[in-house]
Amino acid sequence: MALLVYSGGLDSTVMLYKYAAESRADAAVGINYGQRHIKELEMARWNCSKLNIPFFDVDLSSISGIFGDSSLMSKSSSMPEGSYNEAGMKATVVPNRNMIMIAVAAARAISLGCDSVAYAAHGGDHAIYPDCRPDFVKALAEVLKICDYSPIRLEAPFLNFSKADIVLEGARLGVDFSKTWSCYKGGDIHCGKCGTCVERRQAFASAGVCDPTEYEI
Repeated sequence: MALLVYSGGLDSTVMLYKYAAESRADAAVGINYGQRHIKELEMARWNCSKLNIPFFDVDLSSISGIFGDSSLMSKSSSMPEGSYNEAGMKATVVPNRNMIMIAVAAARAISLGCDSVAYAAHGGDHAIYPDCRPDFVKALAEVLKICDYSPIRLEAPFLNFSKADIVLEGARLGVDFSKTWSCYKGGDIHCGKCGTCVERRQAFASAGVCDPTEYEI
């Protein structure tokens, strides 16, 4: 059984539904690390409740100061807009975030007797986010094998998926995409302008799946 690192975003929600369909979702962990909004976590609670999957809130907001000037952490920092590109989107990197979240999830997995931890890194993240790359997954997987008396597997089922592939998988699984959150800005509705909103819109268009998301533009 698997413990899922679950933010409530599109990618991790599709992963949640995938593992639930395979009867492998033992529980999910959502982490507040002091990010500029927690709208995704509200979606995470909703989807876990719908699927009857235990959801554990972990409050790590006190460590937010260690992350520096990432635009995902501070509302005073400007948020890059437009399509993803390495130069602009580096401002959204939260240093070593996935290693921290996976370590926390591994501790919970061990306490629950799970044999694996899963997170939803995908192919579109590789160029920008170091902790979503295959080399990172491979190296951290080796660490989790020896972090406890019994080995823990690290799974990244979408590592070679595009965002459009994930949308197609979600449509197949019956995911209610309106109950996922992507926007970095955290307003009442998706802004439609930040990098992740643009990527979300493009993914639905490329997949040929109706996008139920309400955008400001």
